[in-house]
Amino acid sequence: MRPRVVVIGLFLLIVSAPARTLADPSPSPMPNLLVNGDFAKGSVDQPDEWRTEAWINSPDAFQHHWVHRAGEPNELEVENLKPNDARWEQPLSLEEGFYHASVEVRTENVDNINDGATISIMTDGMMSPDVKGTSGWRQVGFYFHIGKHGADVDVALRVGGYGSLNAGRAFFRDARLEKIAALPKDANPMFDWDAIQKAEIPAPIGRLWTTPIVFALLIAMVVFGWWMYGSEPPPAPVAAVRETRPAGKRRVK
Repeated sequence: MRPRVVVIGLFLLIVSAPARTLADPSPSPMPNLLVNGDFAKGSVDQPDEWRTEAWINSPDAFQHHWVHRAGEPNELEVENLKPNDARWEQPLSLEEGFYHASVEVRTENVDNINDGATISIMTDGMMSPDVKGTSGWRQVGFYFHIGKHGADVDVALRVGGYGSLNAGRAFFRDARLEKIAALPKDANPMFDWDAIQKAEIPAPIGRLWTTPIVFALLIAMVVFGWWMYGSEPPPAPVAAVRETRPAGKRRVK
C-alpha cells in the first residue's frame, strides 16, 4: 500500500504544480516608451534624447542640468531664476490607445502661484498634479487617450506652464510613459487628446447650409460681370461720306 500512496502523491504534485504557477503569475512591467527615461546615457551636461525649451530662453532666466552620480539615480534639473515656463522635452509618435505618464519629482522654493513642477504633454492643460514649495521625492502622473489617427506629442518635465509662469527649482527622475490596456478605476487626472485638439480649433462662422448659397452667389456675380463688361462693345456707326466731284467747267449743251 505504501508504494501506491507514494506514486499517487507524486502524481498529484506534478499535476498541481503548473496550476499554481498559472494562478499566480509574476506581473511583467510595461515597457517605457520614453527613450533614456532613467537619464543613464548622455555626455557632458546633455542626456541623450532630451532637449531643453523655455518661454524666456536666456541664461539669466533659466538653467538646466543633467545630474548623474555613480551609484545614485540620475536626475534632470530645471531652475527658473525668474517666472518662466521651462522644461526638458522629448518628442514621441503615439498610436491609438490609453497611456500613463509619471515621474518622481522634488522641489526647492517653487512659488505657490501658477503651475509648479509637473510631467506634462505640450498642449493646453494636459499635466500631472503639480508640486510647489520645497518638497521631498514624490511620484506624480496622469492618464490620457489617443484617438484612432494617433498623435505626435512632446512629453515635458516642467516648471511653470502655458500662460502660468513660475520660479523655483525642480529635480526629476525615473520618467515613464506606458501604454496600458485599459484605464484603472482610479484614473485621475484623465485627458482626451482628440477632444482637446478639437476644442482648440476655432468654430466656423455661420451655418453649414449657407456654404453652397455663398458659392452660388459668387458664381452669379462672376457671370453677370462677364455679361456686362466682358464682351466687346458693338462697332460705332460709320458716317456716310458724300461723294464729290472735282471742280471743273459746266458742260454746255
